[in-house]
Formats: sequence, C-alpha cells, structure tokens
Amino acid sequence: MTRTPLNHYDALIYVMVMASAVDSAMSDGELARIGHITRSLPVFDGFDEDRLTDVAHACADVLSGSEGMDIALEIIRDTLPSRLYDTAYALAVEIMSVDQAIRPEEIRLLQLLRDRLNLDKLTCAAIERGAIARYRAL
Repeated sequence: MTRTPLNHYDALIYVMVMASAVDSAMSDGELARIGHITRSLPVFDGFDEDRLTDVAHACADVLSGSEGMDIALEIIRDTLPSRLYDTAYALAVEIMSVDQAIRPEEIRLLQLLRDRLNLDKLTCAAIERGAIARYRAL
C-alpha cells in the first residue's frame, strides 16, 4: 500500500492532536479550536477541511503504536520546514490553553516538542506568555 507523503498541514494537525490527546481526554473545546485554527490561520490556506478527520485519525493511529509519541514527534520534525517549528509550538500551546489548565503531561509534551524542534527557551517562553494573556479570565 502506498501512503501519501505528509505535508506541513498534516504535521501541524499532528501537533494539535497530540496536544489535545496527551492528557487522555480530547475535550470538545479543544476539538472545536483545532477546527477553528485550520479554517482561520494563514498557515492553513489551501488546506482541504474535509481531510481534518482523516489526518487526526492517522495521528491517533501513530500515537497508539509502540513508541507512538516519539514517532509522531519525528514525523513532525521531518515534515515541517524549520521556519514553521515555532508555529507548531504555538499551536500546541494554543490547544493546551483552551481549558485554562496546563497539566504535567502537557508540560512534558511541550518540553519534548521544544527539544525535538530545537527551539530556544526564550521563544517558547514568549509563546507561552502570549497564551496566558489571551486566555486569562477576570
């Protein structure tokens, strides 16, 4: 069976699915945010929204396998152009921020993503701080 090569859309969706699923509970808010992001951000211009479910299921299949998290991180790193590494990190933070509570397993995923994509801590801290400001409640 021949598999279609993944593209940057797929890799960014993998990041968001991983961010949503890492705590073993993909909330409706997180799923809605993924849909909104794929419809509204310029990095998804040209993405066929009908593929979203298929890409999310493909990611879930990878994650369910042996060493799934490590394999998914490799897929993301190898598929994304380096100029989108910080975008991937920002999307992970965005999805994790939806429920306004970051869990230890989510922090661990962010660390793994930062390390795998070789992102500097200052860039990551700025992205995280921006999410805190956007999701702050009164």
